[in-house]
Amino acid sequence: MSAALKFWASEDGAVTVDWVILAAGVIGLALASMGVVMDGTEDLTNDVDAELSSQLISTSF
Repeated sequence: MSAALKFWASEDGAVTVDWVILAAGVIGLALASMGVVMDGTEDLTNDVDAELSSQLISTSF
């Protein structure tokens, strides 16, 4: 059997390819989720800032 046929018949690297694809999928989902969470966090931060800025501080009792 020639070296080229042995190379094409070999499945040694197949698991590595599977893990690379799975890792890329997980990273893609994490980045997409991060975008959604960051938008919500920014909105909440702006709401808290507006509420705290509108409060009056009384220094007398």
